[in-house]
Amino acid sequence: MGNSVKKIISYLLIGLIIIFTVIALLGIWDIISLEEIVRKTFMSLMIVFAASAVILFIFSVLIKDNNDITKFNNP
Repeated sequence: MGNSVKKIISYLLIGLIIIFTVIALLGIWDIISLEEIVRKTFMSLMIVFAASAVILFIFSVLIKDNNDITKFNNP
């Protein structure tokens, strides 16, 4: 199970490297506006990070409360 996860993450990272390389090359050759893409990418990552932090907080609070109730009812 752990080996398949490592392979999936490896292929995902390779794909991301290829995508970023293509974007960088297109920006160097002035085919696309690199500044606009970097700004939009940064803003998108910030939104995803904020949403992930809120979801993680909600799950950690709900799971913590459920575990405390279970321990109290089943000593």
